[in-house]
Amino acid sequence: MVIFSPSPSLSTTNHPFLTHHLCFRNQTRATLDHKKCRKHEKFQICACASKPTLENEFCRRDLVLFGLSSSLSVVFPSSGSLAEEELKMASLIDDINAYSYLYPVELPSKKFIFKWVESRKPERYSSAAPLSPDARLRIVSERVDIIDNLIISISIGPPNSQFIKAKDKRTWTAKDVADSVLSDKSALRVTSSQRMAESSVLDAHSSEIDGEPYWYYEYLVRKSPTKSAQEPNLYRHYVASTAERDGYLYSLNASTLGKQWNKMGPFLEKTVASFRLNPPTENYVPPYKDPWRFW
Repeated sequence: MVIFSPSPSLSTTNHPFLTHHLCFRNQTRATLDHKKCRKHEKFQICACASKPTLENEFCRRDLVLFGLSSSLSVVFPSSGSLAEEELKMASLIDDINAYSYLYPVELPSKKFIFKWVESRKPERYSSAAPLSPDARLRIVSERVDIIDNLIISISIGPPNSQFIKAKDKRTWTAKDVADSVLSDKSALRVTSSQRMAESSVLDAHSSEIDGEPYWYYEYLVRKSPTKSAQEPNLYRHYVASTAERDGYLYSLNASTLGKQWNKMGPFLEKTVASFRLNPPTENYVPPYKDPWRFW
């Protein structure tokens, strides 16, 4: 088990999951003003292993040697309406699609436990559930907390040429990437512009991690009003991270109800900040392999 606690001895930039920690606006303004992230917090790393200490500089293979898996536990200092306290997180590593991320599991001081259920286990792109009638964008894994109304999902799909025209991904803007992903994110038989009308992008910016661009964006998705739903319940609040590999966009989306954003949003932001594309292993199945195969 790996534990992260506040310390000046190691910057978050030395850890593959924690680099380039994000800041998202809590305001629901539909503008695209870029804002500076808050100063990175620092963490000290210790491991329950035979060696009493670890060097400050270590890479992903070092974590693998220490048995990095879904049992990895991380403790973050947390902020928000649940008070300044430590947040315990676990990791998900998908070797089929070669990505990883952290997700919140517990707030020990509050005796609060997230109740995650793996609604979709990681699967290859060709057999994954499509998000739109054209089957371009597909969910390859998903976990939900029904009690607290939280969703974390990973989707893969090719860029939408209506918004991303250049082949050089370093010229892509975060807003164009967000529009590309959101335009294909609908189960309704509507046009791309109609799908985008369901969403409002609040913030979009990019960052370079390990030499690769990552695009981050925050957005709202409006829901149809019902007699039982009050005004604050009419939209979901999302944060997302997207990276490109082999001509496909890999996106992590994390969301909760708008009325719960101040309470749960900071935890979801940590999940989005931890999303990484990993070096492919022998188990990796690229999206372009057997695209016709649905089993």
